[in-house]
Amino acid sequence: MIPITESRVSTYTIPTQDPESDGTLEWHSTTIVIVEVRAGAASGVGYSYGHKAMATVIADVLLPLINGRSALDIAGNWVAMCRAVRNNGRSGLSAMAIAAVDSALWDLKARLLEVPVATLLGAVRDAVPVYGSGGFTSYSIDQLQRQLAGWVDRGIRMVKMKIGRDPQADVSRVRSAREAIGPAAALFVDANGAYDAEQAVRQAEQFTAFDVTWFEEPVSSDDTNGLRLVRQRKPAGMDIAAGEYGYTVYDFRRLLETGAVDVVQADATRCGGITGFLQAAALCDAFNMPMSAHTAPALHIHVCCAVPRVRHIEYFHDHQRIERLLFEGVPEPAEGSLRPDLSRPGFGFELKRADAQRYVA
Repeated sequence: MIPITESRVSTYTIPTQDPESDGTLEWHSTTIVIVEVRAGAASGVGYSYGHKAMATVIADVLLPLINGRSALDIAGNWVAMCRAVRNNGRSGLSAMAIAAVDSALWDLKARLLEVPVATLLGAVRDAVPVYGSGGFTSYSIDQLQRQLAGWVDRGIRMVKMKIGRDPQADVSRVRSAREAIGPAAALFVDANGAYDAEQAVRQAEQFTAFDVTWFEEPVSSDDTNGLRLVRQRKPAGMDIAAGEYGYTVYDFRRLLETGAVDVVQADATRCGGITGFLQAAALCDAFNMPMSAHTAPALHIHVCCAVPRVRHIEYFHDHQRIERLLFEGVPEPAEGSLRPDLSRPGFGFELKRADAQRYVA
């Protein structure tokens, strides 16, 4: 046994470069909650994005629980944390708090064993494709086109834009996006649940003129019947995707059992960390369903190299920017893919503590 001897949580809020919005939400900053744990001569780091209130759950409930427990017993620590938040609600902030601690524990264990997390998990590939993601509804057409075309110019062959804020304007915005990226790049759209099912079907039919191949959350992820209806009536060649708000394995099972999606999205910063992501991946294996990693690209690289059915990682504008601001050692996409640095143990990145101080929340 190698006991966990130290742990800490810190919170940072980073302003956006410009005002941002999607189909259902507007924001001007993003908050990241970072957990650090230590055992022996090694320390690990994990994080989640969300309200700073999750730091209270981490500090008051989770870190006192894991202190003194074995750093190698990730499964035992994960179960103990899930039990500890029962009366606070297992989903939402509790799941995100567990995610930050769990990811830090995976990083710590890999560093104690002096291997990358991908090696610890058992890699089945050495790189994972990414898609550039942003194209916020608050952007002008010029901003939208410059951002999407910029990703394509960097060799990223798939891009995603936000829709749903103004359904009447969405078709012309999608047309502008296609004009900017050319005919070869894949174009994805994300409504963030802004449409109802009938409206989503009508929009999907119009998007086919611009070869849209991915329609994310055309309706709310909670509306599995609506998702299934859209999936049944979608144009050929267009995938319906959802799952980013899956917090427990039961959320993913519901999407799969109801036939609501073509691709399951999972987010290790929300679904209980690397452990929860692996559970979602096991379900996708059982249902022969592909999956995709939602946002937080630096955190997802290693686990996605170990999951056979992962298609790609979302290279989300806000998160990739924050990860480069706060961490040293974050890989950049090359030839449209992210590749873990296997010369470094754990996740391979380190908190730039001095740089982070200006963003303390």
